[in-house]
Amino acid sequence: MNILWRIVAYLKPYRFRLFLAILCSAGVAAGQGATAMLVAPLLQDIFIDFNEESRVMLPLALLALTIFKAVFSYGQSYLMGYVGQWVIADIRQQLFIQIVRLPIRFHDANSSGRLMARVISDVNEMANSIPSILKDIFQQGLTFIVLIGVAFYRSSELAAVVLVVLPLSAYVLIRVGKRIRRLSTRGQESIGSMASVLKEAFTGIKIVKAYGQEEKESERFSLMNKAYRRVQVKSSQASAISSPMLEIIGSFGVAFIIWYGGGLVIAEEMKFGEFSSFLTAIFMAYGPVRKMAGANASIQRALAGGKRVFSVLDLDSELAKDEGKEMLPLITRQIDFSNVSFSYEGAKDPSLDRVNLTVRVGEVVALVGASGSGKTTLVNLVPRFYRPTEGQVTIDGLDIRLADRSSLRRQIGIVSQETVLFDDLIRNNIAYGRPDATEPQIIEAARAAYAWEFIDRLPQGLDTLVGENGLKLSGGQRQRLAIARAILRDPPILILDEATSALDSESEKLVQQALANLMKDRTTLVIAHRLSTVQHADRLVVMQRGRIEEIGTHDELLKKGGLYTRLYQTQFQLTQLQPLSTN
Repeated sequence: MNILWRIVAYLKPYRFRLFLAILCSAGVAAGQGATAMLVAPLLQDIFIDFNEESRVMLPLALLALTIFKAVFSYGQSYLMGYVGQWVIADIRQQLFIQIVRLPIRFHDANSSGRLMARVISDVNEMANSIPSILKDIFQQGLTFIVLIGVAFYRSSELAAVVLVVLPLSAYVLIRVGKRIRRLSTRGQESIGSMASVLKEAFTGIKIVKAYGQEEKESERFSLMNKAYRRVQVKSSQASAISSPMLEIIGSFGVAFIIWYGGGLVIAEEMKFGEFSSFLTAIFMAYGPVRKMAGANASIQRALAGGKRVFSVLDLDSELAKDEGKEMLPLITRQIDFSNVSFSYEGAKDPSLDRVNLTVRVGEVVALVGASGSGKTTLVNLVPRFYRPTEGQVTIDGLDIRLADRSSLRRQIGIVSQETVLFDDLIRNNIAYGRPDATEPQIIEAARAAYAWEFIDRLPQGLDTLVGENGLKLSGGQRQRLAIARAILRDPPILILDEATSALDSESEKLVQQALANLMKDRTTLVIAHRLSTVQHADRLVVMQRGRIEEIGTHDELLKKGGLYTRLYQTQFQLTQLQPLSTN
């Protein structure tokens, strides 16, 4: 009921149209009741009493009633459909906003395929159900009440039988409804698994084909598909059984009514026309009951989807956690990591272990070390992608956990090794961090990143679509667009995660010059695997197993002869052993 009331709360902005729809539903119900009432004079006056005037007037009245019901039925269907679709659009929009505002930890724990299923499939379950629910609950419910009222008006004695049948029908609906809801929840989970397999197969299609694993991926999808099919078959079975069971229960009541009511007519205690009107009302009431039984299945599916949707909406977003926190002023002194430790959920060993580091304003600090040494984890704490397990990160003495997250991230520009571009125009990808940037500013940033040389050669220039994650561009071109994006943002703090790894030698040299200009007078954290790219950093921080082992300049660390020296010599030897290209 809580989920149902939460869905109903979304109807509030559309209450005027909903009110009109309810009025139309009342009109349809009144028309149905009048039709049932009309049966008595139609049979009694025309076919038994042979009234000539009734023979002319009553068919016209029946035709007028039909037109009356048709007009109100159209209004009700259109208005309910309008309200239902707007409500679904509002829920889907709120869900998307919530997901993008949830912490990185949430996204680490949930695959993008499953999240897509929440936004599309779960909400679609509600979308397919809510308009019909609104229509059936109001129209069919009102129609049923009116028709039962007609039955009581004709014969309260016979109508009392309905009061015996209704509890049995309600019991069937409740039992079947619970099963449908459980199966719908399992079905939505299966869709999430299917979506995850689909996304992995489609995004990694080159690897799938290169390793000849089409059959394996087909088998993986087949398992998910069969699991979903089994659940859907069981759900269809549960939905199908409710209507026949209600019909059987109702037939006992109708059989009794015909037996008992027939006796009243034979004994002339009830007119044939009145009994026919009563029986017509009962038969007409069966239609709303059957439709409400179908609506019950829709309601259960909507509740199952709603439960999964609201479970995400109820999580605390980053925005909610930042309410009341102070805005972070522009950095003027330093970033401090004070006794910082961090462990990923489920990991046995910490990724960071009591790290202490100060990065002064305008300083370029390079983090080096073997893979898994904690470099990326450390820089991910600065924009608060994660919170330290122990210790704190401060900027100018303020613990960043106490600062407004948006004011913190406005000061940070990130260029990562895994370049992320959106399926949009080049200009929009460059201006992603500054949507208000002018075209000259975008071009200037592109020139600074040495991206303008290839952009200018494209037929549509800045208006070229880059494709999904920039697939229409080379790796070097994608990386230069990402650098242009950071240049245009003009942040006081830079995080460069192997930002030149995808560039050829010539482009790397040009971009290194651009990055050198960009890093001037900015606080920069550079993650580097190739030590040759960071030899001129102000300081090198050598990490191993989540700890800082050495700090110093390139020359100082080489003279020390420690871990950095061993890393440098290993890379130098590997470079010398690399075979020449035959292309």
